[in-house]
Amino acid sequence: MMLIQVSDWLLDLAFVLYVLSSITFVISLTGRNWAGRDPMQHEQRYSRVAYWMAVIGFLAQGGYIVTRWIAGGHSPTSNMFEFMAFLDFCIILAYLIIYRIYRMNVIGAFVLPLGVIMLGYAYVFPNEVTPLIPALQSYWLQIHVTTAALGEGILTVGFAAGLMYLIRTIPQDIVTKGTRWLEFVLVVVLMLVGFIGMDMTFSRLNQSTMFQMPQKVMDNSGQLVNQTVEYVLPAIVAPANSTISMPGPMSPWFEAPAWMVGKDSARKLNTMFWSIFSGVVLYGILRLLLRKRLGAVMQPSLKGIDPELLDEISYRAISIGYPVFTLGALIFAMIWAEEAWGRFWGWDPKEVWALIVFLFYSAYLHLRLSRGWVGTKSAWMSVIGFVIILITLVVVNLVIAGLHSYA
Repeated sequence: MMLIQVSDWLLDLAFVLYVLSSITFVISLTGRNWAGRDPMQHEQRYSRVAYWMAVIGFLAQGGYIVTRWIAGGHSPTSNMFEFMAFLDFCIILAYLIIYRIYRMNVIGAFVLPLGVIMLGYAYVFPNEVTPLIPALQSYWLQIHVTTAALGEGILTVGFAAGLMYLIRTIPQDIVTKGTRWLEFVLVVVLMLVGFIGMDMTFSRLNQSTMFQMPQKVMDNSGQLVNQTVEYVLPAIVAPANSTISMPGPMSPWFEAPAWMVGKDSARKLNTMFWSIFSGVVLYGILRLLLRKRLGAVMQPSLKGIDPELLDEISYRAISIGYPVFTLGALIFAMIWAEEAWGRFWGWDPKEVWALIVFLFYSAYLHLRLSRGWVGTKSAWMSVIGFVIILITLVVVNLVIAGLHSYA
């Protein structure tokens, strides 16, 4: 128990340091024009502090992984909390390597906030250390999941560099198709931020809504009992044919379709509604406060950055992350599936979306190398690829049931 508590403290420390590092990176860019300060000296000083905060946070998170691994007896990648925390570790690792190669301070202002978001998303899920279910009791858990997470972490850095390229090059003084799509991508990121904030807020308010399902389930003693489902967020959509056993802060507006079976399906759909709503509201508030498109607000921070260098960073990160992801999420996964379930492929939702990610980045590399899709086209593909990864991590896990639902 003591090791588990130490691991939790280390992860909390890493989260705090990542937040402080993100803020310091932003200050290093936005404060370059403060009166009486040399812009380059200001940026270098604050970026150096932010970088070492990220390094110390990374070491603390490494300590979390080691202590939790020892305490749990298996790699900390067996559920969504552990996987998202490990994915965040891989994102920061990829950033630290890229920084040592290119020495570009501004990339930390984009990658560290992504790390904060991913770790914040991890905190949404239960963090208890539980024994492995039979399907996960294999050495392939370490091999498959850790390699897939490392690949996704490297691909995330490719997205950050691609997004920076678009913000740097898309004109913000006029409204174009490019500015609209760029704002849409930023709204998608804000949806994840909004969901994290709302889930943490309502978890602490303890105003859950409980529904009783029409189907009965068998408990540990073999008795049939009423099946219930708990909503942490206020209920917009109720499970089909259910009744409210404990009312929450609001009444459901409608019921989920009858074909949406399973006690968690409607709850996951409810979560998606709140994610979309919170992201749109958060974007609207920022637009009112800043009185500019978010892309226009961020563009001055990238002034003076060579777009070709951003394009190169994005391409190199993806060209490294792609084979790592392929190895972990497809090849190792299929070998494990053959051992665990007696088949290499079963069209499980998580398998399908891993294949979609693989095919998309295959197309990215093909178009870049054979058709000369560099610059803007390449950057857009890196951004779209990350949106597909987000769908795999968030939508598939929160909405679609499958063999990987235990995660």
